[in-house]
Amino acid sequence: QVQLVESGGGLVQAGASLRLPCVVSGPTFSNYAMGWFRQAPGKERELVAAITSGGRIKYADYVKGRFTISRDNAKKLVYLQMYSLKAEDTAVYYCAGRYYTGRDYYEEHDYDYWGQGTQVTVSS
Repeated sequence: QVQLVESGGGLVQAGASLRLPCVVSGPTFSNYAMGWFRQAPGKERELVAAITSGGRIKYADYVKGRFTISRDNAKKLVYLQMYSLKAEDTAVYYCAGRYYTGRDYYEEHDYDYWGQGTQVTVSS
């Protein structure tokens, strides 16, 4: 059984930073591809960033240069570091995972395991 638990969300002002950790329980975390998605009110869930088991990374265009995804395989953690937050970054942020089979995973349906989400609210 794989479980993902996000934390670190909150209410911040525009320009602030937040770091979202996601702890993963279950075996062989190092073999998992991980992603961060977000869903704003009235919008579909969208990819923010993804990282493969080997550390290859993709960012959505709207967060490039502001957000950083990283992983700590020993601690079974994946992080989303967010800088220069904007009001339009307000959303529920979800951590997602799946066993890595050698390709890239950028779509919601690619992932098998999801956390419960953490709310990020950025006031302008």
